[in-house]
Amino acid sequence: MDIKGYLAGLISVAIDNEKYDKDTVCGLVATPPDEKMGDFAFPCFALAKEFRKAPPLIAGDIKAAIEGSDEDKGLIEKIDVAGGYLNFYMNRKAIIAGVVSEIIEKGDDFGKSDEGNGKKVIVEFSSPNIAKPFHIGHLVSTAVGSSVERIYKFLGYDTVKVNHLGDWGTQFGKLISAYKRWGNEAAILADPINELLKIYVRFHNEAEKQPELEDEARAYFKKLEDGDEEVTKLWKFFVTASLTEFNRMYDKLDISFDSYAGESFYSDKMPEIVDILKEKNILEESEGAMVVRFDEEAKIPPCIILKSDGSTIYATRDIAAAVYRKRHYDFYKNIYVVGTPQALHFKQVFSVIDKMGFDWSDSCVHVGFGYVRFPDRVISTRHGDVVLLEDVINEAIDKTKEIIQNSATGKVVDDVDNVSEKIGIGAVLYAFLKNGRERDIIFTWEDMLDFEGESGPYVQYSYARGKSVLRKASEAGIDWKDADLTLLDSDEEFALVKHLNNFQNVVRDAANKYEPCVVTRYVTDLAQLFNKYYNTCNIMKSDDDIRKARLLLTEAAASCIKSALHLIGVAVVEKM
Repeated sequence: MDIKGYLAGLISVAIDNEKYDKDTVCGLVATPPDEKMGDFAFPCFALAKEFRKAPPLIAGDIKAAIEGSDEDKGLIEKIDVAGGYLNFYMNRKAIIAGVVSEIIEKGDDFGKSDEGNGKKVIVEFSSPNIAKPFHIGHLVSTAVGSSVERIYKFLGYDTVKVNHLGDWGTQFGKLISAYKRWGNEAAILADPINELLKIYVRFHNEAEKQPELEDEARAYFKKLEDGDEEVTKLWKFFVTASLTEFNRMYDKLDISFDSYAGESFYSDKMPEIVDILKEKNILEESEGAMVVRFDEEAKIPPCIILKSDGSTIYATRDIAAAVYRKRHYDFYKNIYVVGTPQALHFKQVFSVIDKMGFDWSDSCVHVGFGYVRFPDRVISTRHGDVVLLEDVINEAIDKTKEIIQNSATGKVVDDVDNVSEKIGIGAVLYAFLKNGRERDIIFTWEDMLDFEGESGPYVQYSYARGKSVLRKASEAGIDWKDADLTLLDSDEEFALVKHLNNFQNVVRDAANKYEPCVVTRYVTDLAQLFNKYYNTCNIMKSDDDIRKARLLLTEAAASCIKSALHLIGVAVVEKM
């Protein structure tokens, strides 16, 4: 129910001034800091100059116009003038009945919109490097990117999930050199990622003693770029082995991709980029390399396109990728979920695209994120300094299972393994998405698996609690579908419903900011409001008619919690 829009319409008609149309007024309608001041407020100070009247007088005129119109649908209880503000007190019963009925009717579609209809949004995320372990740091891009994609899809956009694999570059020359020197085919087939990492680390250690190995690695990568049969075969083996490992983790996280086109996919598309830059006369020689320079006021260092040996770098491939995506997908937005340290890189890439004459460069967006930090490093892993994501997830599941088995309600859980997996993985995802994405993540098991604090398990438990109430009511033969919702008007019920009603605005805000934490905070507050309602209103022991209405509100709250958790990739459980 668009209450703000409804009020904005009434106010706009009352003002009757083209400068204050419905959308403009809607942007001014706010929620007062104190509920005693009303449910919504409209400040009239900006109108004083226009109408040459004191704000309180303008507020009084608007109030009189609204009260004298036939447009009120019975949603307003009363209107007060307080200073230069117009304060609206809503009809609780009407709002509760309207919002809850809408949620029940729409179900999983509540909060969705068609604003993105016909607009394609590409979200590039995860993008691990081939032949390297899927470590805990990769989860930030994976979790944030997946959530951003889900949010845009929820708003009706046609989304494309791209995993831009790190499957090209000098590091493959190093890996090929290492494999030919120390590689053991049987060992690598048995445990590809760890064995490849082992010889890759050995290469770096040996290169400190024998710097000429770096030249050898560059030569191997040049062979790869030139399509040498032997090194290409090795490279394909590395890619296939790595993807098998990566997909095991994506399956656990319930994440899939529409495209795995990595850096190698664009290797034959880069010559065109170089040609365009030459044609535009914006490619310059600098110490043997070819670069694009920017105006001094841009304060951006030159972007290298070709290294002195003629090979390409990340920037060349990212420019080629963006041009390909625009031609292939005709995107509305092209979003890159990549660590904040790469901000300058993307600024250079987008600026080069702009200098090439492509007017869609400002449709490319870099969504950065911070680091994962371990205050104590108390985590079980067999891999030294590399904290593998699989180890973290498995430990989260194990710890969750132990908590459930030792809890008072553990015996009612039908499938402990399945529930533990959903809660454990949900706890990790929630912890990575609960704060602003650019903030570093401090990893602690205590906060992550706190069933009573700001955590995934707490929100999942709130959903399970609601479903438990509904299950008991159903088992008792209670049918609440025809409940009279106008019987509800308590403070707790109204606070819960107002929050439920704000879901779509929250999702839209999260999309505009590329911030999953907006949804995470919303669903945490929703869980807290539901639990307060649950503890205060005594649902099952209420009088019959009120009980039915409260059960319908419970169903609506559980439905909205489920939808919000889906947007951050967290699954729900029916019992825990």
